[in-house]
Amino acid sequence: MFAKILVPTDGSRLAVTAAENAVAFARDAKASVVFVCVIEPFRIFTTDSDKLATSREDYERLSDERAVQFLNDVELRARHQGVTCYTVKLRSDEVHQAIIETAVLNGCDLIAMASHGRGGVAALILGSVTNKVLSHSHIPVLVYR
Repeated sequence: MFAKILVPTDGSRLAVTAAENAVAFARDAKASVVFVCVIEPFRIFTTDSDKLATSREDYERLSDERAVQFLNDVELRARHQGVTCYTVKLRSDEVHQAIIETAVLNGCDLIAMASHGRGGVAALILGSVTNKVLSHSHIPVLVYR
């Protein structure tokens, strides 16, 4: 079966539901879980350097705080179910690649994730993170809807 499961989260409702399902699956399989939250870089189109610097600092602080909260929430839920877990928070331009690399570096043999998260219009134009993980991962991917 599976021994270590990577579960990406962005704090969206579907990602939280996927994490809950993945934790139940891990509990039944006696597997451990690695939760990962990948923070995308700040992007803004402006020529006002003061606005850019302030906005970037605020974004980085808030995104770090949110990521820590998302990860703490899912970690607490997993531990309450008796599932061994730890968390990883990182920044990357390529979220799908960061997810796959984190799975490989941590020896995960399954990636369990939501069908979509906070993608919005960008996900429709660029393709969803989940689709990119499915397309590029050599590790099996379990998708929750």
